[in-house]
Amino acid sequence: MIEERGVGGRSARSAGQCRRVTRHGFGVRHARTGGEALQALTSEGAEFDLVLLGLDLVDMDGFEVCGEIRKRTGAPVIIVTARGDVRSRIHGLNLGAADYVVKPYDTGELIARIRAVSRRTVSKDIVEGVRTVLYLGSLIIDLPSRQVSVDNSFIRLTPKEFDLLALLAGRPGVVFTREQIMDGVWHNSGAWTGNTLGTHISSLRAKLPVPALIEAVRGVGYRIVPPAEG
Repeated sequence: MIEERGVGGRSARSAGQCRRVTRHGFGVRHARTGGEALQALTSEGAEFDLVLLGLDLVDMDGFEVCGEIRKRTGAPVIIVTARGDVRSRIHGLNLGAADYVVKPYDTGELIARIRAVSRRTVSKDIVEGVRTVLYLGSLIIDLPSRQVSVDNSFIRLTPKEFDLLALLAGRPGVVFTREQIMDGVWHNSGAWTGNTLGTHISSLRAKLPVPALIEAVRGVGYRIVPPAEG
């Protein structure tokens, strides 16, 4: 499962998979059984962005676990398995899996699929009206209108500055790696250089009422520091 703005696996054999995913900047919660995964996903305060699910579990049928996850949580599921037959693929997708990856696979491809599913999920939430307005203290970010205001005064941002702020503000306190930000804001379009992110961060900070709202995490990336509640 990609956990608390992070990924988790399914059994002891998935530990290696979890380590490979962790190296790409994701937080990981490794569940060894289907029951353990369901308990973690539904525990109080749990926040999972995505679940990597194997089918060959020791306690439950993997397809059954997939169905239960879709009933109990909104976290998207990517099935990762050696079962590559068409019937299994169709069954998994019909149960609500967002993607189906067959072993053996290239780690780069898996990471790309994780990011693609994450982008689709965020876009879907915005379209369906889930969290269309973000609040950071007195700062208000209206996603549909792409307007940012503080104390009834609008802050003029460029399109990329808005996208950058919306990405970080959607998950206050969560550290986004530089790679995640470039992928989420620039979509690997190639329309950026090594200084692109730093330049946009500096410009955005200069326009915000509290520049320290965006914190650099050395060697990793950036995060929004949640304003203290008054």
